Amino acid sequence: MRHGNAGKKLGRDSAHRKALYSNLAGALIQHGRIETTEAKAKAVKPLAEKMITLGKRGDLHARRLALAELRSNDVVHLLFAEVAPRFAERAGGYTRIVKIGPRQGDAAPMVLLELVDFEPAGAAA
Repeated sequence: MRHGNAGKKLGRDSAHRKALYSNLAGALIQHGRIETTEAKAKAVKPLAEKMITLGKRGDLHARRLALAELRSNDVVHLLFAEVAPRFAERAGGYTRIVKIGPRQGDAAPMVLLELVDFEPAGAAA
């Protein structure tokens, strides 16, 4: 029985899964949009939202908690300096999942995981 066992294992051991979540959340913060499988996006979305909430807090303890999860000084600095202030007035729901169809090789359902205020580089016309 799976009572109390939340989350997906994604075919990885715990250390590999934690590294995957950290890397995906860091890439999302850095680039604003990532393309990944639906299962990975649904798994990493709560972590990314929590990191943005920590960024909104802005204190030293929140920065250290974010650094413990994301493991990159550059990403944490970007989170606290640029990303989190954009969501200062928003009470949650910082990311969205947009389905883009199956992957060519194995037909895995692919999605775009993006920040809700993401503007593509060419769309600012």
